[in-house]
Amino acid sequence: QVQLEESGGGLVQTGGSLRLSCAASNSIFRIHTMGWYRPAPGGQRTLVARITFNDGRATYAESVQGRFTISRDNTEATVYLHMASLKPENTAVYYCHTDLKNPTGFTEVWGQGTLVTVSS
Repeated sequence: QVQLEESGGGLVQTGGSLRLSCAASNSIFRIHTMGWYRPAPGGQRTLVARITFNDGRATYAESVQGRFTISRDNTEATVYLHMASLKPENTAVYYCHTDLKNPTGFTEVWGQGTLVTVSS
């Protein structure tokens, strides 16, 4: 089973930057996408950014477009989220997520989450 290890959360002032990292281990050849989610007001996790491993195609939430950049290192099975021009509303627990290919579709795996706090 793939395991995800997150790092990089912390406290930053408004306008500052942080970089989150998420490293996958075990069966990494099955990775289809990796990305970051955060809780939405209703409780469900909502996409922040996601990247497809085979072609590097990235998808962003509209609210972070132009400020956040997702990238990946296929060799290390690691995804990075560079967060710039941070705002207090970006404060959240950020969860790493991956979709793994399997014979019948995809399996989701979640990380434990890393807290990002943006002070005003």
